[in-house]
Amino acid sequence: MGYETARHLASLGMHVVIAGNSEEDGLQAVKKIHEEGSEGKVEFLFLDLCSLKSVRQFVQRFKARALPLHVLVNNAGIMLVPEGKTEDGFELHFGLNYLGHFLLTNLLLDKLKRSGRHDACSRVVTMSSATHYVGRLNMEDLQGRSCYSAHGAYSQSKLVLVLFTYHLQEKLTAAGFPVTSNAVDPGMVDTDLYNNLCIPAQAAKKPVAKMLFRTPAEGASTAILAATASQLEGVGGCYFYNGERAKSADITYDHNVRAELWKQSCALVGLQEA
Repeated sequence: MGYETARHLASLGMHVVIAGNSEEDGLQAVKKIHEEGSEGKVEFLFLDLCSLKSVRQFVQRFKARALPLHVLVNNAGIMLVPEGKTEDGFELHFGLNYLGHFLLTNLLLDKLKRSGRHDACSRVVTMSSATHYVGRLNMEDLQGRSCYSAHGAYSQSKLVLVLFTYHLQEKLTAAGFPVTSNAVDPGMVDTDLYNNLCIPAQAAKKPVAKMLFRTPAEGASTAILAATASQLEGVGGCYFYNGERAKSADITYDHNVRAELWKQSCALVGLQEA
């Protein structure tokens, strides 16, 4: 879906920076988009969201380019991986899916604020999932150290992304910055995320995927809408599914929960809360 999003944005004439942890895959994506004769410029920069150091290095490299930043799409993710830790010791789903994007977005906020205008806001689009509805949030054990479940870790990571999205919008609106923040649900998409299913489940998935799952291009469509649609100018703090606003889990509308998560997240990645 990241490739399809980048391809579409480039087709609109945008200058797209693809960030990823595989230089080979990233450069191949850039080459394919260029070969399609896209109107926009496309390039690759290395970024490993499992490493807070790598996130900071990416931001330094990007800012050194002196480019504006009008759209940030937080698309990377892992799903149902065995229990493991990031370079900084965080549970993998929580660290990569959430904390990496949390730090990246916060470090790029100054760029987004300066690039946006009140009649043309910069946009942050964050990929969540319908699994956030079953996510459970334990503020005393955000990384599931007391009892690990791959599904629980994944669904929680998608839940905290929605909480983050809404609280970010709340802070941006209160300060009057021309930046919007929205979360999107791509639906069930046939991607490599399902490679971590057990072998019987993978075998059962293949015929079902052809009938019921969306293609990566279809899955990317809602993120592209949130990133580009003129009718969404100035619209933030929303959850989109199938190209329409949808109601997210009840807990995501709790200001106190969002604020506590933001506070703990800042402490974990070494940011001042303000």
